[in-house]
Amino acid sequence: MFTLAHLSDPHLGPLPDPKLLQLFSKRLLGYLNWQRNRSKIMGANYLEQLVEDMKAQAPDHIAVTGDLVNIALPLEISGARTWLDEVGAPENVSVVPGNHDAYVPGAVRKARSAWWPYMSGDAATDVPSPDASPEATFPYVRRRGDIALIGVTTGRASAPWFATGRVGSKQSKRLRAVLEDLGSQDLFRIVMLHHPPFRHATHWHKRLSDASRVRAVVKRAGAELILHGHTHIDSFETIDGPNGPVPVVGVPSATSAPGGKKPAGRYNLFRIDRTNEGWTCRMEEHGFTAPEAPVTLLSERKVDIPG
Repeated sequence: MFTLAHLSDPHLGPLPDPKLLQLFSKRLLGYLNWQRNRSKIMGANYLEQLVEDMKAQAPDHIAVTGDLVNIALPLEISGARTWLDEVGAPENVSVVPGNHDAYVPGAVRKARSAWWPYMSGDAATDVPSPDASPEATFPYVRRRGDIALIGVTTGRASAPWFATGRVGSKQSKRLRAVLEDLGSQDLFRIVMLHHPPFRHATHWHKRLSDASRVRAVVKRAGAELILHGHTHIDSFETIDGPNGPVPVVGVPSATSAPGGKKPAGRYNLFRIDRTNEGWTCRMEEHGFTAPEAPVTLLSERKVDIPG
């Protein structure tokens, strides 16, 4: 059995004091939003408690689906690398960037350099040149026995008041080839991306702009499980695959405090096993129920795997 933990959107705080010049951009809006709103619902030590409980479950691997930072300041990006080192070794933790990690032009390149050991494939060696397109290094593939983890980037710098993502045609073509190859090897393929690819997943200004392209790839090439963040809510949807519906699972922000408008911080565990009949998967939701309550098991369910 392979146990995968999934958390997302830690939005690590507190926010370092930015230089005035750094606020002459979209960052000003994000900074004000942090001061007025996010700092109140993403404070305390809920993330620390969640990660501690998650590690106590001894997962074989951890998936982090983006938005490690808030406005992508250099100190935030380096601080996120320190946090990742505390979560686990690079070979045991896989990361994909979110829209906040790509908050302004050039930010996602800095994040890629800082977090490279956590979001590169098994065969990758040197960090790519800063001039290389971030999308060119995705999707990456990590194989752990019969499990294949495929990291896809949707993180793109967007205009003020927008939080959209995009996969792009070139990355989509590579994703299709990767999924077809891994499928021919009869592996359990887990796609990790930040923005959800199903229809009507979020508001128009926060959408994955080419979600239909991702759905078309999965419908043709297939996958066993898709994990995402971005919405800060728990969700369980499906999109079409060649052998049946493919489960698409989202998790709330790992730092959301109990009692807010969005669900409190959670992580999900997926217990994946191969049987004579095919694959089985059970999902557990772990999180908070009240401000003073410990992390508890919230629910369990069977995940139907196509095929």
